[in-house]
Amino acid sequence: MDQEAPWTIRRLLEWTTGHFTQRGSDTPRLDAEILLAAALGIKRIELYTGFESVPGEEGRSVFREYVKRRGAGEPVAYLVGQKEFFSLPFHVTRDTLIPRPETELLVLEALDCVETVGVETGEDKPNSSPGKTFRLADVGTGSGCVAVAIAKNKPNARITAIDRSPAALQIAKENAIANGVAERIAFFESDLFHSVPGEVAFDLVVSNPPYVSEAEYAALAPNVRNYEPREALLAGTKGTETVERLIRESEERLRSGGTLLVEISPMIAVDCVRLFDPDRWNDVRLVKDDARRDRIVRGTRIDS
Repeated sequence: MDQEAPWTIRRLLEWTTGHFTQRGSDTPRLDAEILLAAALGIKRIELYTGFESVPGEEGRSVFREYVKRRGAGEPVAYLVGQKEFFSLPFHVTRDTLIPRPETELLVLEALDCVETVGVETGEDKPNSSPGKTFRLADVGTGSGCVAVAIAKNKPNARITAIDRSPAALQIAKENAIANGVAERIAFFESDLFHSVPGEVAFDLVVSNPPYVSEAEYAALAPNVRNYEPREALLAGTKGTETVERLIRESEERLRSGGTLLVEISPMIAVDCVRLFDPDRWNDVRLVKDDARRDRIVRGTRIDS
């Protein structure tokens, strides 16, 4: 490196982009911009308006540490403590999974359910009237990204957010407060529905549960396997273990006509469909993501 040339924002970004490219990052320029903006305490757009400025030593010191850790594989979201999801900001730590773009499909499907199911009668009709309350459970809420995104977009939704990790629940609560929806989300520390009061019949259950098999887990990228919470990813030998439990417990918690939406791996999609008892569920089907991969399994609860 040329030690005489000043380390302007432009030069820092160019050098770091090349460094991250060599380290195998899929988004080297974006990584560099996010980390430099965070280190300097500015917005990303301000990097471009100050391309030729030379950051102070304190900011460069923080940035060097970020670059070192990112180069070793640590995810950017954990380094800066934040990830955008559904155009909303979410605080994340290593106690929570990092929200992923494919999970936005789960939110879209849930919003469609809230919009089209008349909860007072169970009939298919618009449900945008503010007088109707839609009761929803988010099982395995993690950072709270799904619950918060739904609450932010549907004021008539009343959400029960569930996670077995007290640390993750604390992050989810903070995110609900930060996004102004805490009054419409109740939080429960529970393994699936085990410790959740049973008097409420939900109109919708959504979940992004552990669905990675042991074989898949061993093959995950190191930046996932070495940093994100194992218990939020690994389901067991087959990958369907948690999904199967969730389906059985949801049979007792959904009202007749209620819907279950579960994010899954495309590798277990067909197996997940087979887990639904045809005497208790109908309209069981798979929903594809933008890459045309089976990403969600859904079913409608019926009286047996």
